[in-house]
Amino acid sequence: MLTSETPDELGGEQPFISHLIELRNRLIRMLVAVGLVFLALFPFANDIYTAVAAPIMAKLPDGASMIATQIASPFLTPFKLALMVAVFVTAPYLLYQLWAFVAPGLYRHEKRLAVPLLISSIVLFYLGMAFAYFVVFPLVFAFFASVTPQGVTQMPDIAFYLDFILKLFFAFGVAFEIPIATILLVAIGAVTPEQLARQRPYVIVGVFVVGMVLTPPDVISQTLLAVPMWLLFELGILFSRILVTPRGAPERPEDGGGPDGDRDPPPQAFLREDEDGEIDRDEASGGGDPGLLEAEEAPVRASAEVADPVTGKLERIKSLRDTDGDLEEVRRLLYEVLGEGDVDQRIVAQNILDQLDTP
Repeated sequence: MLTSETPDELGGEQPFISHLIELRNRLIRMLVAVGLVFLALFPFANDIYTAVAAPIMAKLPDGASMIATQIASPFLTPFKLALMVAVFVTAPYLLYQLWAFVAPGLYRHEKRLAVPLLISSIVLFYLGMAFAYFVVFPLVFAFFASVTPQGVTQMPDIAFYLDFILKLFFAFGVAFEIPIATILLVAIGAVTPEQLARQRPYVIVGVFVVGMVLTPPDVISQTLLAVPMWLLFELGILFSRILVTPRGAPERPEDGGGPDGDRDPPPQAFLREDEDGEIDRDEASGGGDPGLLEAEEAPVRASAEVADPVTGKLERIKSLRDTDGDLEEVRRLLYEVLGEGDVDQRIVAQNILDQLDTP
């Protein structure tokens, strides 16, 4: 069938369609992975449920057991558990597929930060689930067994129990992601470690409120969730100070270095950006002989590169563009400026990148 679209119009839609096709393919791979693991686990679904129910079975009175109050529960409950275990087991592969989809759109410095955060987030989520199973469950179920009224036999329903432990698994898994969230907030510049540290009293109150909402109505499980969340928050502040490079150069003192209180110009003061995004140095010097200007600026550039490496990279970019140098080297330096520079430097770098991408 003939269409009225021109090749240019069709070509304009192609990138978006190709992204959708890639997303579809990766979603199919994710579903296939979960399905294959589920098929491998389903024959052992009852054994898996027995292992998951071990913490509460150990705390039940002698002769008591779990019950199924619905007709299909003996089949559907282990089925649901096997499916959830398949999702948890394949979580690293699922996250890898998502990462492979978004990674081409990230800068190099973003990839360097994202990969360790992705790996550590998976490990922390598993650690949270393990903490819930080995530490929280025995204490919580022992508490419930101890407060059971006289004449009441504790016989938990298998479906309700599964929903209960899945909620706790998810709550503790997410709670253990607090260091990752803290580092990301600092990395994107939303907050600083010092600002987070000043909010510590509110955080302590907040984690206990979250523990009260996400856990059963007992002080033991609430405390067992709140205290690790607070400690992980402190750990996130510590690692954000170590791993995240502050944006921009440190500010100079307000009183300056001279006797009259005047502040020295910042190292990048001689850099100017014209309307096309080019770095223009004539404006700072007021014009003049190019040779004399170059001689005057040479020591300034040298000191600027020592004081601010990003400024040195911008100078290197300017030199490469003036001499029609290697564009790949120019792009590499521009991406580094985007990751390391202050706001003004990143604007200059982005403008130059836009020029390079414009045919």
